[in-house]
Amino acid sequence: MTPLRQRMLGAMQLRGMAARTQEAYIEAVARLAQYHRCSPDALNAHQVQAYLLHLLNERKLSRSTVNQYGCAFRFLYIQVLERDRGVFQIPLAPAPQRLPEILSRQEIAGLMAAARHPKARTFFMLAYGTGLRLSELCHLRVADIDSHSDRMCIRVEQGKGGKDRYVPMSADVLEVLRSWWRLAHPQEWLFFRAQTPNQPLNCITPQRWYQAARAQASITKRGGIHTLRHCYATHLLEAGLDLYSLQQWLGHNHITTTTRYLHLAKPGAPDGARSNHPLALLSALPSLTPH
Repeated sequence: MTPLRQRMLGAMQLRGMAARTQEAYIEAVARLAQYHRCSPDALNAHQVQAYLLHLLNERKLSRSTVNQYGCAFRFLYIQVLERDRGVFQIPLAPAPQRLPEILSRQEIAGLMAAARHPKARTFFMLAYGTGLRLSELCHLRVADIDSHSDRMCIRVEQGKGGKDRYVPMSADVLEVLRSWWRLAHPQEWLFFRAQTPNQPLNCITPQRWYQAARAQASITKRGGIHTLRHCYATHLLEAGLDLYSLQQWLGHNHITTTTRYLHLAKPGAPDGARSNHPLALLSALPSLTPH
């Protein structure tokens, strides 16, 4: 490990930045160095800006992704290398605010039915039934599931922002988890790597499952597996859940982040959407028939 990388890691750790953020920032700086074929501390602001333009114009990355690179470079040059912010400028443009495309309940059922492997199908069902983020699902431990009747919740350890939280679990989700346990007998990680069961599932794998199942189910709406989290939030609002509870379960710092789902929820809830058991999302889906 180079001294510069060690300095950057130490600075991020002191600020309590999440492990995934640290990895993303280090990877961004490494790619910057590879592009210019020299150490990042030898680059000037114009060279850094040229790389951001390369990502935007030649690699055709989204504005939000390019901004993530820019944030990594700002941290390196301003916080770690202590360059003058007024001289070493790394501009970031506002990313277009697009609402995610929400799957219908029929499409969600079709997606799950199209999942070729029980692990993939279980992962999708848990993603939709709990609203957990991809990284939170991949790092979920068996010990995080509390199935006692007076608790019925999942403990999310060190989610986004380094926060722990509890997410309520419905009876249909618990049954899915029990079926998965009977089939796979997970020991530590609920979803583990096939060749190395002592390691959690790589986040890339479920994304591939999702895209394959989406194609198989002929779903044309854009988005990755995070779409199921959006569906969870939207369908709970349509079922009558209050906004504050949803904010806590999703792990949002600010209620304004949660309110965007009000724009996605239908003004008039679909037939059967409103229920005395709004958390029973899986039970409200059309019949699932795996391929």
